[in-house]
Amino acid sequence: MTAVVDWFAGIRTKPTRAIAVVLVVYYVVRVWTTAGDSGQLFSFTVIGIAEGCLFAIAASGLVLTYATTGVFNFAHGAVGMVSAYVFYSLTIQHGVPVPLGVLLVLVVFAPLVGLATERVMRSFRDASVQTTVVVTIALFVMCIGLAQKFWPPETGARLEPLIKGDTIKIWQANLTRDNVLALVLAVVVALALRSLLFVSRTGVAMRAVVDNPTLAGLNGAPPITIARYSWILGSVLASLSGILLASNGSSLDPIVLTLFVAGSYGAAVVGKLKSLPLTFAGAIALGVMKQHASFALPQTSAWQSVQIAIPGIFLFAALLLVPAAKLSVGRIVGARTPKVPNLPSSVVRAAVFVGAMAVVANAAPATRLFDITTGLIYALLLLSLVLLTGYSGQISLCQYVFLAMGAWAMGTFFGGHSVWGIVLGGLVAVPLGVIVSLPALRLQGLYLALVTFGFASIARDLLLQNEHFYGASSVSVGRLHLLGIKFDNDKAYLVLCAIVFAIVAIGLLALRRGSFGRRLAALRDSQAACATIGLDVRRTKLAVFTISAFTAGIAGAMFGGLKATADAIQFDPINNIVLLLFAVVGGVTTVTGALMGGALFALLPFIQSEYPDQSGLVFAGVAVAVVALGRQPNGLAGMFYEAITGRGRPGRERANSVPAGNAPAGTREVARATA
Repeated sequence: MTAVVDWFAGIRTKPTRAIAVVLVVYYVVRVWTTAGDSGQLFSFTVIGIAEGCLFAIAASGLVLTYATTGVFNFAHGAVGMVSAYVFYSLTIQHGVPVPLGVLLVLVVFAPLVGLATERVMRSFRDASVQTTVVVTIALFVMCIGLAQKFWPPETGARLEPLIKGDTIKIWQANLTRDNVLALVLAVVVALALRSLLFVSRTGVAMRAVVDNPTLAGLNGAPPITIARYSWILGSVLASLSGILLASNGSSLDPIVLTLFVAGSYGAAVVGKLKSLPLTFAGAIALGVMKQHASFALPQTSAWQSVQIAIPGIFLFAALLLVPAAKLSVGRIVGARTPKVPNLPSSVVRAAVFVGAMAVVANAAPATRLFDITTGLIYALLLLSLVLLTGYSGQISLCQYVFLAMGAWAMGTFFGGHSVWGIVLGGLVAVPLGVIVSLPALRLQGLYLALVTFGFASIARDLLLQNEHFYGASSVSVGRLHLLGIKFDNDKAYLVLCAIVFAIVAIGLLALRRGSFGRRLAALRDSQAACATIGLDVRRTKLAVFTISAFTAGIAGAMFGGLKATADAIQFDPINNIVLLLFAVVGGVTTVTGALMGGALFALLPFIQSEYPDQSGLVFAGVAVAVVALGRQPNGLAGMFYEAITGRGRPGRERANSVPAGNAPAGTREVARATA
């Protein structure tokens, strides 16, 4: 394990580059030998280039926004998706001519979205990377919620090609007119952006503002105006890519379209989020690889899953080649974290909580027991994020993968209802937690969020849809039988979930009070200080990811028992994003916050079933709450704590804008971590 850890920490060594070269050579040889003839190879290559141009347009907007504002916009794909729906409303529902519809979306709607985004992000100009990631993810979810509200799936929204007519034949490659349009637009966008950033005075001001907005302002470059230009251009490019991607005759789907645009993340990472030529090259490579895989890979179900997972694999591989992040010196210190209770107090509170849940189980209507239990299981899953994100500051967008593995293990082994199945559910998730932790040894903040999201996408395509796990069928999962006691009925299972939550919460608080918890707090405050005083940052990260995965696996075992069956559809990668938002709303730093977040998260399926017309507004409401709580890392639980204790009120707490490098809190945690 030590050798593996050291290898990942120094992954840009010469042997690693040699391995990459060997893999590329093997790929080229494989493609060349499996192609039926040179005509087939040329045809798939040209089509791949056309598809890569779509990725290039979307990725260029991402790079432009990041290079000029320092914010990676996770909502970029969602903006493209909403723009496609607006274009659909204008052209299909209201009969606006296609050219005018494109003009209205790109010149009116997209700039308004860019201005609104800039106004939101202006409030977080000095916030940490973690905060900006969460806020842009909130905007991502808000767009999906609005799309589901105004264009529900039953409308059957569909866009026809922008330019109708016969295909254009280039040797043996048949391209649609939209493919050719994408090729032309991608070249125009690349040249225009290059000229803007490196030739025009406005572009120079854009690049100057991200480096030092104060100094740029003193030299006549207003930071707010420049940021508006950047967000407007980024929104226009996202809208353009969304329209081009949606105009293929297939039915529009908010999540599918958003994630398809999100496939450009890998191309942006290839460009190191700043180089437009490298971004363009990465996008073309991604498109060509997707097309070549259709004939170069063996035609089996397993290899077809690899073909589907190529965008995620591309992103994951690109992130592994990103230079190792420098150790962070400090963070933005949030509101005061509630005091961690001692062991006797934790046990008493846990007992009171279990007793209260027993009363609820007997008093609540039978039709609502399922929803209440769902909230408890989600709260248990959120405890894994409390440990990982709240205590140690590591972002994860792949907890649903561990949840899925826990449910699978519970239903597959020990009869599907044994306590050993619950333990195995946690243990099965541990190897995946180790795999995720390895990139975390060298990545932080934004890149860590991207690599975990890429891992979730890969796991869905290669693991959860594998015939040896879920495949096309589901796994039957039973409820616990222990010492002759069966928890088959809903009341007993609610109490059981409350007991499991209480036990895990007690263990989590015990970790936080101990030396390991102090190391996690020190890691969150200042990784550079931890390394300076001799703490092993790598192994601390490895341990916290492992424990978090184990906790999420246990939650998966309970989740499977509640649902009775588990299948891959229940664990879509998009759920990881929503889960993080609810963790922030409830309070990702406390057990109480996890309980609140789990209860709110459980309202989603309830509202979707009882009030389907309002489910989209719930997504939008959660996103608004996240933006409002962006500088309150303790969420609703923190607000409740401050209301009870009086701490954090104006005039008494002013830590929200104090860099950790200047605050004593981080220093105290680092010093105590060595005790």
